[in-house]
Amino acid sequence: MAFHLRSISLPSRPQANEAEVEQELLSIEASISSSTTISTMCDGLRRLGDIYNGVEDIIGLPSNQAGKMLDGEMERSLELLDLCSSMQEIFMEMKAIIQELQVALRKGDDAATQAKIISYTRLAKKAKKHFKKTTKKATSEGGRMVMLLTKAREISVSLLESTIHLLSKQIEMPKKSLVSKAFHKKKAVVRQEEELQELECSIGDLESGAGHLFRKLVQNRVSLLNILSS
Repeated sequence: MAFHLRSISLPSRPQANEAEVEQELLSIEASISSSTTISTMCDGLRRLGDIYNGVEDIIGLPSNQAGKMLDGEMERSLELLDLCSSMQEIFMEMKAIIQELQVALRKGDDAATQAKIISYTRLAKKAKKHFKKTTKKATSEGGRMVMLLTKAREISVSLLESTIHLLSKQIEMPKKSLVSKAFHKKKAVVRQEEELQELECSIGDLESGAGHLFRKLVQNRVSLLNILSS
């Protein structure tokens, strides 16, 4: 499942305005609601990162009087930064487990294969815990600029949470799951390896997308700090 970077509707910096950012957010929200695939999630992460470019331009305009209204978003933006960082690390760990799982399958080592499946499942459960302490809901306070920031954050958290939910279902212990079929049909091993390679590639795309979003969030946070300290 190779990732293909698509161009988004936001114009090149510094021409983005609030209406265009809002429209792009609605487009991403509609996209991930209608198609819950890993490819869609990769695309969404990239698009969200690009949205923060537009937001950074807008909040830096002299005409923008958001000022201290942005103060309340600072703490919540830090939560999203921490979440992105954690998810990036988890995607790296998942990818490593998938690689080890492929080796175990090629060797026909059922015990090692099962152990890697358990490790993957535990990691997915660990990832889900991060969302319990993250604020998702947007607020109606602070004007339109703050609403755009909270909406972008809300979509980012929901997208990452949906991604972990999808990944947790890729490898499961029941007999109908992706890998455990290989325990019963040795001829299926080659197909299992192909599917695992595809999953590994997809997780790599997610890791890249989360990293892209993280970098844009850092830039955006610096801009917010500059505004609040000026």
